[in-house]
Amino acid sequence: MSAAITVDGVWKNFRLYHERNQFIKAAILRGRRARYEEFWALNDVSFEIPHGATFGIVGSNGSGKSTMLKCLAGILYPDKGSITTKGRLAALLELGAGFHPELSGRENVFLNGAILGMTRKELERRYSDIVEFAGIERFIDSPVRNYSNGMIVRLGFAIAAHVDPEILLIDEILSVGDQTFQRKSAEKIEEFKRDGRTIVIVSHGMSQVQQLCENVAWLDKGILRAVGPSASVIAEYTGDTYEVQEDSETSIGKRWGSGRVSISTIELLNKDNQTSEVFDNGQPLTIRVSYSSHVPINDLVVSIRISTLSGIDVWKGTSLNNGLAISKTLGSGMISMTIPQLPLLEGCYLVSVALTNPSESTEFDHWQDCYKFDVHQINSLDEGIVALPTTWHTE
Repeated sequence: MSAAITVDGVWKNFRLYHERNQFIKAAILRGRRARYEEFWALNDVSFEIPHGATFGIVGSNGSGKSTMLKCLAGILYPDKGSITTKGRLAALLELGAGFHPELSGRENVFLNGAILGMTRKELERRYSDIVEFAGIERFIDSPVRNYSNGMIVRLGFAIAAHVDPEILLIDEILSVGDQTFQRKSAEKIEEFKRDGRTIVIVSHGMSQVQQLCENVAWLDKGILRAVGPSASVIAEYTGDTYEVQEDSETSIGKRWGSGRVSISTIELLNKDNQTSEVFDNGQPLTIRVSYSSHVPINDLVVSIRISTLSGIDVWKGTSLNNGLAISKTLGSGMISMTIPQLPLLEGCYLVSVALTNPSESTEFDHWQDCYKFDVHQINSLDEGIVALPTTWHTE
């Protein structure tokens, strides 16, 4: 299979200035140039990505992942080596990249689409699909400066997805947005994969990378440590790296952890064992967590927290405190927690899930405010957060 992307011996250098001459006069008086040191963000990196492959790039903060993606996109140019891409390319690299904050969403669709290589006629033909996919119809004529981060990402992804790129580059962007949009994005990526498009993903979410990518490159301080099948490279990376990683902040929370064990999926199930985002007060609620251990773990604890949108904790429990021991974990697993009769009153609530060791001193994967759900109140006029069993009588 021919390569869609070929990276051959790429080096990228930046100058880190310790002091700068702000004015020509200062430079003349000093009689010397501002001092700086050479920083090589990429050091002789080489790999190939076949046509139709989904490829991941992993590594700790400052490892060169985003620099590599910008070089692939043509935003940065290597100081040494070469990069060859074959096919129409679209990139989602930074929040709001390619958008003008003073222009409306409608105007930015045409501006950003033109930057990505679409003609005016193509954009007019696909405009309705782009806006519908982004889900911001009501705000499309408002200035982008008034958009939330999630709205900007949704619009950016919608434009890039409808460019019909042969190569799509994504840098951490898919972690932004609500659950519905994340599902739509994942479905779009699966559609791209079925159509034989080439996708390159940079992410700190090991479970996401392992689910989507066939092969992975691991960068460490600009050096290519490993490239190959995702499972083996991720296992090597997480076994060697034990630093806490923080994912980009999303509209519904944050995610961080060492990555040795990662959350694969979180599902909220109703009384019919079907996934749902709306539950009736007094009915069962089950939270099912699927996880994947990339290295052997002796003891694993799953903790779940439910809170209000204002951050008030309603409940927190752990598998350990409820008598469930998970030992000698390796590979995939699943754990469920069921509330037989949901005592929450009408409102919107958030779920947080964490995978830790028994002392909670090590967080393998902590997904804060990862899921939002609504509770509908039935046959009750009570107010507050929790429905308490009460008996009323007169004396």
